[in-house]
Amino acid sequence: MEENKMPEKFLPIGTVVLLKNGKKEVMITSYCIFPNNTEYKEGQEVKATKKMYEYGGCIYPEGILDSNMVCAFDHSQIDKICYMGYETDQQKELSTILNGGYEIYKKKYENEAE
Repeated sequence: MEENKMPEKFLPIGTVVLLKNGKKEVMITSYCIFPNNTEYKEGQEVKATKKMYEYGGCIYPEGILDSNMVCAFDHSQIDKICYMGYETDQQKELSTILNGGYEIYKKKYENEAE
Protein backbone atom coordinates (compact mmCIF):
# COMPACT_ATOMS: atom_id res chain seq x y z
CA MET A 1 0.00 0.00 0.00
CA GLU A 2 1.32 3.44 -0.90
CA GLU A 3 2.15 5.79 1.95
CA ASN A 4 -0.91 7.89 3.00
CA LYS A 5 -3.22 6.10 0.54
CA MET A 6 -6.35 4.57 2.02
CA PRO A 7 -7.19 1.09 0.70
CA GLU A 8 -10.38 0.43 -1.21
CA LYS A 9 -13.66 0.33 0.74
CA PHE A 10 -14.84 -2.68 2.71
CA LEU A 11 -11.83 -3.40 4.85
CA PRO A 12 -11.83 -6.84 6.52
CA ILE A 13 -14.01 -7.51 9.55
CA GLY A 14 -11.84 -7.06 12.64
CA THR A 15 -9.96 -4.08 11.22
CA VAL A 16 -9.40 -1.44 13.90
CA VAL A 17 -9.61 2.18 12.75
CA LEU A 18 -9.54 5.67 14.16
CA LEU A 19 -12.25 7.88 12.72
CA LYS A 20 -11.63 11.53 11.83
CA ASN A 21 -11.91 13.61 15.01
CA GLY A 22 -12.23 10.33 16.93
CA LYS A 23 -10.92 9.81 20.43
CA LYS A 24 -11.47 6.05 20.63
CA GLU A 25 -10.61 3.30 18.17
CA VAL A 26 -13.42 1.41 16.43
CA MET A 27 -13.39 -2.21 15.25
CA ILE A 28 -15.28 -3.04 12.05
CA THR A 29 -17.93 -5.69 12.77
CA SER A 30 -20.23 -5.51 9.73
CA TYR A 31 -21.01 -3.99 6.34
CA CYS A 32 -23.98 -2.10 4.84
CA ILE A 33 -25.62 -0.82 8.02
CA PHE A 34 -29.17 0.61 8.16
CA PRO A 35 -29.52 2.42 11.51
CA ASN A 36 -33.11 2.54 12.71
CA ASN A 37 -32.68 3.82 16.24
CA THR A 38 -31.42 7.04 17.71
CA GLU A 39 -28.60 8.80 15.90
CA TYR A 40 -26.06 11.13 17.46
CA LYS A 41 -23.98 13.85 15.85
CA GLU A 42 -21.35 15.67 17.85
CA GLY A 43 -22.76 14.13 21.03
CA GLN A 44 -26.31 15.39 20.43
CA GLU A 45 -29.32 13.22 19.62
CA VAL A 46 -30.73 13.94 16.14
CA LYS A 47 -33.67 12.63 14.14
CA ALA A 48 -32.74 9.36 12.46
CA THR A 49 -32.41 9.59 8.69
CA LYS A 50 -32.94 6.87 6.13
CA LYS A 51 -29.29 6.30 5.33
CA MET A 52 -27.11 3.32 4.63
CA TYR A 53 -23.54 3.28 5.93
CA GLU A 54 -20.64 1.23 4.62
CA TYR A 55 -19.52 -0.09 8.01
CA GLY A 56 -20.82 -1.02 11.43
CA GLY A 57 -18.47 -1.13 14.37
CA CYS A 58 -17.92 -1.15 18.09
CA ILE A 59 -15.48 0.62 20.35
CA TYR A 60 -12.14 -1.09 20.76
CA PRO A 61 -11.03 -2.89 22.90
CA GLU A 62 -14.26 -3.03 24.91
CA GLY A 63 -16.46 -4.42 22.14
CA ILE A 64 -20.26 -4.37 22.18
CA LEU A 65 -21.18 -3.76 25.81
CA ASP A 66 -24.74 -2.75 24.95
CA SER A 67 -26.65 -3.12 21.67
CA ASN A 68 -27.11 0.66 21.66
CA MET A 69 -23.34 1.15 21.66
CA VAL A 70 -22.68 0.30 18.01
CA CYS A 71 -21.72 2.87 15.43
CA ALA A 72 -22.22 3.26 11.70
CA PHE A 73 -19.75 5.07 9.49
CA ASP A 74 -18.46 5.43 5.95
CA HIS A 75 -15.00 4.75 4.54
CA SER A 76 -14.44 8.48 4.02
CA GLN A 77 -14.68 9.00 7.79
CA ILE A 78 -11.67 6.77 8.50
CA ASP A 79 -8.58 8.76 9.44
CA LYS A 80 -6.20 5.90 10.20
CA ILE A 81 -6.06 2.11 10.02
CA CYS A 82 -4.60 0.95 13.32
CA TYR A 83 -4.81 -2.80 12.64
CA MET A 84 -5.86 -4.67 9.51
CA GLY A 85 -8.30 -7.55 10.02
CA TYR A 86 -8.00 -11.09 8.68
CA GLU A 87 -7.76 -11.10 4.90
CA THR A 88 -8.65 -14.18 2.83
CA ASP A 89 -9.57 -14.80 -0.78
CA GLN A 90 -13.24 -14.99 0.34
CA GLN A 91 -12.99 -11.62 2.08
CA LYS A 92 -11.35 -10.06 -0.98
CA GLU A 93 -14.10 -11.47 -3.22
CA LEU A 94 -16.80 -10.06 -0.92
CA SER A 95 -15.07 -6.66 -0.94
CA THR A 96 -15.05 -6.68 -4.74
CA ILE A 97 -18.77 -7.56 -4.84
CA LEU A 98 -19.63 -4.85 -2.30
CA ASN A 99 -17.55 -2.24 -4.12
CA GLY A 100 -19.31 -3.13 -7.38
CA GLY A 101 -22.89 -2.73 -6.18
CA TYR A 102 -22.92 -0.72 -2.97
CA GLU A 103 -23.62 2.74 -4.44
CA ILE A 104 -26.50 1.44 -6.58
CA TYR A 105 -28.15 -0.32 -3.64
CA LYS A 106 -27.52 2.66 -1.32
CA LYS A 107 -29.27 5.09 -3.70
CA LYS A 108 -32.20 2.73 -4.11
CA TYR A 109 -32.57 2.24 -0.33
CA GLU A 110 -32.20 5.92 0.60
CA ASN A 111 -34.64 7.08 -2.09
CA GLU A 112 -37.39 4.55 -1.35
CA ALA A 113 -40.62 5.97 0.03
CA GLU A 114 -40.97 5.24 3.72
